Amino acid sequence: MADGSERAALDALLRERAVEPIYQPIVDLDSGDVIGLEALARGPAGSPLERPDALFAAARREGRLAEVDSLCRGRAVQDAFAAGLAGPLALFVNVEPLTVATRLTPMAASSDLARRGVHVVAEFTERDLTADPARLFAFADQVRAHGFHIALDDVGAHPASLALMPFLRPEVVKLDLRLVQARPGPEVAEIMSAIAAYAEHSGALVLAEGVENADHLATARSLGATLGQGWLFGTGARAEEILPRLRAPRRVPSWQSPAPPVPRSSPFAAVARARTSRRATAPLLLSVSHFLERQAEDMGELAVVVAAFERAPHVTLATRQRYRELAGKAAFVGVLGSGMAAAPEPGVRGAELARDDPVRREWIVSVVGPHFAAALVARDLDPTTPSASAGGDRSFDYVLTHHRPLVLDVARSLLARMLSDTTRDAEDVTGALMSSVGVASVPDG
Repeated sequence: MADGSERAALDALLRERAVEPIYQPIVDLDSGDVIGLEALARGPAGSPLERPDALFAAARREGRLAEVDSLCRGRAVQDAFAAGLAGPLALFVNVEPLTVATRLTPMAASSDLARRGVHVVAEFTERDLTADPARLFAFADQVRAHGFHIALDDVGAHPASLALMPFLRPEVVKLDLRLVQARPGPEVAEIMSAIAAYAEHSGALVLAEGVENADHLATARSLGATLGQGWLFGTGARAEEILPRLRAPRRVPSWQSPAPPVPRSSPFAAVARARTSRRATAPLLLSVSHFLERQAEDMGELAVVVAAFERAPHVTLATRQRYRELAGKAAFVGVLGSGMAAAPEPGVRGAELARDDPVRREWIVSVVGPHFAAALVARDLDPTTPSASAGGDRSFDYVLTHHRPLVLDVARSLLARMLSDTTRDAEDVTGALMSSVGVASVPDG
């Protein structure tokens, strides 16, 4: 489609609200009961924008992704509500979270579906995890604060994002259809192991996509899925066509609720309350931090590294080189400090610490992978003396922990600080998720 005609087609689609939601069943693999529906958007029939991949690709090219995403979500919820969707069924709605701000304000009637007992699930894609993790996690916290769940879609399509999955804490993990339809191999085994570890720690539901035949169904069960979706169970239909045929499921999934967001307090103080701190000088702690960094290097794209070095001058040339090399292998590498640049090294995400932030006195290295988690959390007893990375006789109180929940809390606390103030305080001009979940808040014109 030429640029001019594509722009005109998008203009018309948005002006006329010309998207048609269809709903595909999600079933319990043991009972065969439908436990929910996923809303899928379609453009005008017969047009180049009919397929959702073509529609959203065009929206990205034209810089109108937020508008198209908001329209699709609004129509999906509006049609489901009008057709009488009620609990205990779930409604999965696809969201492009990086197109909206992180400050959500509930609109009137935004909980209409929830009051009917519907479990509303915001479905994110894997690519969102690595694009801007701090912003995504802040958005997710806001979504949950208003009573909704989160699903992570296409898990396994991009192995690096498996490392960031525990930070998003999705209640539903949707296996990429390639895992269900491809032949087993080392890569599938690695992904399967990472997902199994996450589900075991979190209690998340595992949902297999692309189940088209009995062989796919058997594979889905082998991969640990308890829910399924695909042509074997239904290709999709309009809400008024599919809902009258549904009956209440005999067994309702157990929807886990993640812990509330970690407060932006002192990570050292939080860890020291749970574990006994010890005292050591900089050379010992430097050796420990090097060991943790080597663990991350060995894990490669399944590792997340988030560190804090008090002040930017503490990051020596040797440290910069190590973190630059880590960034070329790990899924995500972030560093914080007073005076830290937004990109202190190629591939490394940096963030400035606020003047009153207690992390300005803390030396932290946290490493998280599917099967390994560790954090060195130290408080500088004399932060006015030369750099920690340079060694010397400086003393620290420290905790070295491998307790996964504690390590994740430390890393999440640091990641929350990587969300810029301008992003955190941005106005939600698109209406965010809330405008799509309340029927009264979705205009018809």
